[in-house]
Amino acid sequence: MARLAQTAGLTDVQQEILSTVRDFVDKEIIPVATGLEHRDEYPQQIVDGLTELGLFGLMIPEEYGGLGESLLTYALCVEEIARGWMSVSGIINTHFIVAYMLKQHGTQEQKEHFLPRMAAGDVRGAFSMSEPALGSDVSAITSKAVKDGEEYVLNGQKMWLTNGGTSSLVAVLVRSDEGHPEGTAPHKSMTTFLVEKEPGFGEVRPGLTIPGKIDKMGYKGVDTTELIMDGLRVPADRVLGGVTGRGFYQMMDGVEVGRVNVAARGCGVAQRAFELGVRYAQQRHTFGKPIAQHQAIQFKLAEMATKVEAAHAMMVNAARKKDSGERNDLEAGMAKYLASEYCKEVVEDAFRIHGGYGFSKEYEIERLYREAPMLLIGEGTAEIQKMIIGRRLLEEYRFQG
Repeated sequence: MARLAQTAGLTDVQQEILSTVRDFVDKEIIPVATGLEHRDEYPQQIVDGLTELGLFGLMIPEEYGGLGESLLTYALCVEEIARGWMSVSGIINTHFIVAYMLKQHGTQEQKEHFLPRMAAGDVRGAFSMSEPALGSDVSAITSKAVKDGEEYVLNGQKMWLTNGGTSSLVAVLVRSDEGHPEGTAPHKSMTTFLVEKEPGFGEVRPGLTIPGKIDKMGYKGVDTTELIMDGLRVPADRVLGGVTGRGFYQMMDGVEVGRVNVAARGCGVAQRAFELGVRYAQQRHTFGKPIAQHQAIQFKLAEMATKVEAAHAMMVNAARKKDSGERNDLEAGMAKYLASEYCKEVVEDAFRIHGGYGFSKEYEIERLYREAPMLLIGEGTAEIQKMIIGRRLLEEYRFQG
């Protein structure tokens, strides 16, 4: 029998890419992931290997030096990488969202300037929406840009910036009231700026400070930071798309594909948890036989495998819908919601199968147990996904009474 979460209808090229990534994960990520995670160490050697494989340019068009692959191919690669270590998929995801936003919304000059270097991995991307006083309420952003000649002056504090220290390009969403009269809806007076900086911590360019890494329960290795702008000057030609007031829509487009990515991460982590659980259940003996032969454990394994399959199918559907050029916010919201919730449940069941050993840092499931909760809140909480799903369903099934 083939392993879980197979994807029908892939091309030979897609299958070759996935086989290469899976082999890399098995040989280069899984053996070292837990040790790196416990030390909260940035996986530089792994990132270098993924750069050599061309993963940082997977969806960047060939004309800019990328592989020009689909969102589906990218999501399936993320699923494989997250199966090895979710933090590595986070390093790639933030880079991918910025590259996607540039490809979809950037000016020709911006595309030519950034995309070839992003495809090569020489420029690493990060994006920033959240702030200390807000979570899902993006309209409450207070960071602000004020026009000053041919530049904008940015001030404010951003939060939860993945790749904040290691990135060299940050897409930052701020308010920009210039050109937008009093009373304009908040989402129509926001602009995305492309901010170039030096990798590292401290003052990484005049007016821009990355204070340091935020200490987290899980999702370690990858740097999560704040970003402080105090008189940061950005040229007007670094407004994404060249026009102010479009930042909210640009960011939401990026987050939409990011939700497919988070769903893929959930699928990958759940797959790994199932692998660990089903293996341990055949090794551990109680009452004279492997615990896998006890009906209670078999029921648990059956539920876990079914959840892995269901989440994978919804993730693939959401990616294919986006690739077809259709609106996919409903499918992406459903996939993200289901995959993250099922991931949490599958990981917990694998943890239970391990018994007391699951609580030991010696066992990989302990790491997964701390990583899974991040998926419940990343790229929008379950409650936000339900709001999106509910509103879209009412649009599709509007009662004409």
